[in-house]
Amino acid sequence: MTQTRPPAVVLLSGGLDSATCLAIARDRGFDAHTISFRYGQRHEYELDRAEKLSERSKAASHRIVDINLSQFGGSALTDSLINVPKSDSADEIGDEIPVTYVPARNTVFLSLAVAFAETIDAVDVFIGGNALDYSGYPDCRPEFFAAFQTMANLAI
Repeated sequence: MTQTRPPAVVLLSGGLDSATCLAIARDRGFDAHTISFRYGQRHEYELDRAEKLSERSKAASHRIVDINLSQFGGSALTDSLINVPKSDSADEIGDEIPVTYVPARNTVFLSLAVAFAETIDAVDVFIGGNALDYSGYPDCRPEFFAAFQTMANLAI
Protein backbone atom coordinates (compact mmCIF):
# COMPACT_ATOMS: atom_id res chain seq x y z
CA MET A 1 0.00 0.00 0.00
CA THR A 2 1.54 3.30 -1.07
CA GLN A 3 0.66 6.50 0.66
CA THR A 4 0.47 9.56 -1.57
CA ARG A 5 1.66 12.94 -0.46
CA PRO A 6 -0.82 15.81 -0.82
CA PRO A 7 0.06 18.25 -3.60
CA ALA A 8 1.03 21.85 -2.90
CA VAL A 9 2.11 24.73 -5.12
CA VAL A 10 5.32 26.50 -4.13
CA LEU A 11 6.17 29.86 -5.69
CA LEU A 12 9.87 29.50 -6.38
CA SER A 13 11.87 32.56 -7.40
CA GLY A 14 15.24 30.93 -6.83
CA GLY A 15 16.03 33.18 -3.87
CA LEU A 16 16.55 32.29 -0.23
CA ASP A 17 12.96 32.92 0.93
CA SER A 18 11.31 30.73 -1.68
CA ALA A 19 13.96 28.01 -1.31
CA THR A 20 13.15 27.94 2.40
CA CYS A 21 9.42 27.64 1.59
CA LEU A 22 10.13 24.71 -0.70
CA ALA A 23 12.07 22.97 2.07
CA ILE A 24 9.23 23.63 4.54
CA ALA A 25 6.61 22.25 2.13
CA ARG A 26 8.66 19.10 1.55
CA ASP A 27 9.34 18.74 5.30
CA ARG A 28 5.60 18.99 6.02
CA GLY A 29 4.95 16.07 3.70
CA PHE A 30 3.71 17.86 0.58
CA ASP A 31 4.39 16.83 -2.98
CA ALA A 32 5.72 20.19 -4.14
CA HIS A 33 4.82 21.53 -7.57
CA THR A 34 7.01 24.58 -8.10
CA ILE A 35 6.12 27.57 -10.23
CA SER A 36 8.35 30.45 -11.31
CA PHE A 37 7.63 33.49 -13.43
CA ARG A 38 9.41 35.17 -16.31
CA TYR A 39 7.68 38.50 -15.79
CA GLY A 40 9.88 40.84 -17.75
CA GLN A 41 12.59 41.07 -15.12
CA ARG A 42 15.96 42.33 -16.25
CA HIS A 43 17.79 39.13 -15.32
CA GLU A 44 17.06 35.42 -15.44
CA TYR A 45 19.63 34.22 -12.91
CA GLU A 46 16.96 33.44 -10.32
CA LEU A 47 14.97 31.39 -12.85
CA ASP A 48 18.03 29.20 -13.45
CA ARG A 49 18.45 28.82 -9.67
CA ALA A 50 14.75 27.96 -9.28
CA GLU A 51 14.99 25.21 -11.86
CA LYS A 52 18.05 23.70 -10.18
CA LEU A 53 16.46 23.96 -6.71
CA SER A 54 13.34 22.27 -7.99
CA GLU A 55 15.35 19.42 -9.49
CA ARG A 56 17.53 18.99 -6.40
CA SER A 57 14.53 18.91 -4.07
CA LYS A 58 12.79 16.34 -6.27
CA ALA A 59 9.76 18.55 -6.82
CA ALA A 60 6.85 16.78 -8.49
CA SER A 61 6.93 19.38 -11.28
CA HIS A 62 8.43 22.72 -12.14
CA ARG A 63 7.14 25.23 -14.61
CA ILE A 64 8.10 28.71 -15.66
CA VAL A 65 5.12 30.86 -16.59
CA ASP A 66 5.63 33.76 -18.98
CA ILE A 67 3.85 37.02 -18.20
CA ASN A 68 4.98 40.53 -19.01
CA LEU A 69 4.69 42.92 -16.10
CA SER A 70 7.35 45.14 -17.69
CA GLN A 71 4.73 46.52 -20.07
CA PHE A 72 3.31 48.51 -17.16
CA GLY A 73 6.67 49.96 -16.09
CA GLY A 74 7.23 51.56 -12.72
CA SER A 75 9.95 49.27 -11.37
CA ALA A 76 13.73 49.13 -11.53
CA LEU A 77 13.43 45.36 -11.82
CA THR A 78 11.61 45.55 -15.14
CA ASP A 79 12.71 48.88 -16.63
CA SER A 80 16.31 49.22 -17.83
CA LEU A 81 16.04 53.03 -17.62
CA ILE A 82 15.63 52.89 -13.82
CA ASN A 83 18.76 52.08 -11.81
CA VAL A 84 18.54 49.28 -9.26
CA PRO A 85 19.67 50.79 -5.94
CA LYS A 86 22.20 49.03 -3.76
CA SER A 87 21.68 49.06 0.02
CA ASP A 88 24.15 47.89 2.62
CA SER A 89 21.68 47.74 5.50
CA ALA A 90 17.98 47.56 6.26
CA ASP A 91 18.14 51.13 7.59
CA GLU A 92 19.10 52.37 4.12
CA ILE A 93 15.96 50.88 2.58
CA GLY A 94 13.69 53.41 4.29
CA ASP A 95 9.92 53.44 4.73
CA GLU A 96 8.81 54.50 1.24
CA ILE A 97 7.78 52.06 -1.48
CA PRO A 98 11.13 51.22 -3.12
CA VAL A 99 11.79 51.69 -6.83
CA THR A 100 12.31 47.89 -6.99
CA TYR A 101 8.65 47.24 -6.18
CA VAL A 102 6.90 45.64 -9.17
CA PRO A 103 3.27 46.80 -9.00
CA ALA A 104 0.93 43.97 -7.93
CA ARG A 105 3.58 41.28 -8.63
CA ASN A 106 2.64 39.06 -5.68
CA THR A 107 -1.05 39.53 -6.40
CA VAL A 108 -0.55 38.30 -9.96
CA PHE A 109 1.82 35.48 -8.93
CA LEU A 110 -0.49 34.23 -6.20
CA SER A 111 -3.53 34.37 -8.48
CA LEU A 112 -1.75 32.22 -11.05
CA ALA A 113 -0.51 29.87 -8.31
CA VAL A 114 -4.09 29.40 -7.10
CA ALA A 115 -5.18 28.65 -10.68
CA PHE A 116 -2.38 26.08 -10.97
CA ALA A 117 -3.37 24.59 -7.60
CA GLU A 118 -6.91 24.04 -8.85
CA THR A 119 -5.61 22.01 -11.80
CA ILE A 120 -3.66 19.62 -9.57
CA ASP A 121 -6.28 19.40 -6.80
CA ALA A 122 -4.05 21.23 -4.31
CA VAL A 123 -5.41 23.40 -1.53
CA ASP A 124 -2.02 24.59 -0.24
CA VAL A 125 0.11 27.35 -1.76
CA PHE A 126 3.44 28.42 -0.30
CA ILE A 127 5.08 31.82 -0.85
CA GLY A 128 8.11 33.32 0.87
CA GLY A 129 7.84 36.99 1.73
CA ASN A 130 10.93 38.73 3.07
CA ALA A 131 10.41 40.36 6.46
CA LEU A 132 12.37 43.39 5.26
CA ASP A 133 10.20 43.78 2.16
CA TYR A 134 6.84 44.22 3.84
CA SER A 135 7.75 47.65 5.20
CA GLY A 136 8.01 48.99 1.67
CA TYR A 137 6.33 46.49 -0.65
CA PRO A 138 2.53 46.70 -0.26
CA ASP A 139 2.05 43.08 -1.37
CA CYS A 140 4.56 41.66 1.12
CA ARG A 141 2.77 42.81 4.26
CA PRO A 142 1.30 40.17 6.57
CA GLU A 143 -2.12 41.85 6.14
CA PHE A 144 -1.89 41.39 2.38
CA PHE A 145 -1.11 37.68 2.68
CA ALA A 146 -3.91 37.16 5.21
CA ALA A 147 -6.42 38.95 2.98
CA PHE A 148 -5.30 37.01 -0.10
CA GLN A 149 -5.62 33.73 1.82
CA THR A 150 -9.19 34.65 2.79
CA MET A 151 -10.01 35.46 -0.83
CA ALA A 152 -8.36 32.29 -2.16
CA ASN A 153 -10.26 30.14 0.31
CA LEU A 154 -13.51 31.45 -1.14
CA ALA A 155 -12.58 29.86 -4.46
CA ILE A 156 -12.21 26.35 -3.07
